[in-house]
Amino acid sequence: MTGAGSAAPPVRVLIVDDDALVRAGLSMILGGLPDLTVVGEAADGGEVPAAVAAYAPHVVLMDIRMPRVDGLTATEALRAQPHPPEVLVLTTFDADEQVLRALRAGAAGFLLKDTPPAEIVHAVRRVAAGEATLSPTVTRTLIAHVTAASPGPAGPDPRRERALRLLTGLSERERQVAVALGRGCTNAEIAGELFMSVATVKAYVSRLLTRLELNNRVQVALLVHDAGLV
Repeated sequence: MTGAGSAAPPVRVLIVDDDALVRAGLSMILGGLPDLTVVGEAADGGEVPAAVAAYAPHVVLMDIRMPRVDGLTATEALRAQPHPPEVLVLTTFDADEQVLRALRAGAAGFLLKDTPPAEIVHAVRRVAAGEATLSPTVTRTLIAHVTAASPGPAGPDPRRERALRLLTGLSERERQVAVALGRGCTNAEIAGELFMSVATVKAYVSRLLTRLELNNRVQVALLVHDAGLV
């Protein structure tokens, strides 16, 4: 534990949801913790650019379905900016196509709106620390959804071909780390499985993001799924 004088500043959170009750509930869950602070709220995706500029959040909790500018459009625009905050998608569905599109655009994970408060807090902390918020169970659900949505063997699959092309350029060790990410493994789990230190795993993940030109480990996992390696 670090001393009080050297404690890190709290994680700054922006809540984006068109339902005022949802915003109030999330503010209550996150607002009373010493390491998290809700710096602002927005009721529509169209308000996100100004809110991010005004509040400089580290993490944005982003509703998918909003009446004017939806969270998917807002996430894609936000993650295309230099040095954007991390995005956690809020949804009532656990694997619909909009969630997948948000993850492909660079969202760090998603939360169901009925997620228990303690898990919401844990997810925000994980994302702020650079970790994904996809458990192995959720990852398996996403794999099933991606597989169901993919073209059959009768026709070419451009997404699969692109994924295989990108992953072919990796070293064997990099592919092993990528596949482990695709299974939803944590850094500690990858370290144990591949006999590495956690610091080495983090270095490999950073290298993968650079070589594959991706934003986060969730996108690496989806790329592995697209390639059919898990």
